[in-house]
Amino acid sequence: MLVEVEKINDKIHNEVSNIDSFKGLEIICEAFVYKILKVFGENSLLSILYQVGAGPGEVIADKIKEIYNRDEFEVLELFEILLNELKELYSIKIREIQEEPDRIRIIIENRCYLRSLIEDREKLEFGTAFCRINKGYFETAINILLKDKIKKIEINFIENDEENEFCLEELIFTL
Repeated sequence: MLVEVEKINDKIHNEVSNIDSFKGLEIICEAFVYKILKVFGENSLLSILYQVGAGPGEVIADKIKEIYNRDEFEVLELFEILLNELKELYSIKIREIQEEPDRIRIIIENRCYLRSLIEDREKLEFGTAFCRINKGYFETAINILLKDKIKKIEINFIENDEENEFCLEELIFTL
């Protein structure tokens, strides 16, 4: 019996360095999204994913308040601070800023940490349900840090640029 076990172990041996944790995470994330959709429906899925992002949004807001030793910021100042704090997760380029008396609209090219997860999974698409995590993250942090400076923050997906590997998005700050 011992010989048989050794033969099987020789055949199935895999170096730990070959384990692809990221691949496993891709599979789990896709399954998570579609299981919640199937069991609870689209509205619940969108709400859950938004809240998944909202939690870390609260954490980064608290961190920024602590680092800068203040509770309130101006819109563009905060956007710059937030993106500097999140360089490990996002590579964002501002394409355009439109300032009006009652709103500020910022168009961005967003390369986020979810991109690699989404692009290799057949069922996940850019700008759809899974991206609600980012929406919850940013909208929560921004709402906490801008307090009474804005009435509303809305982040919208415009399109996926596959060739240049970014999502074009807009942030609308209603003042």
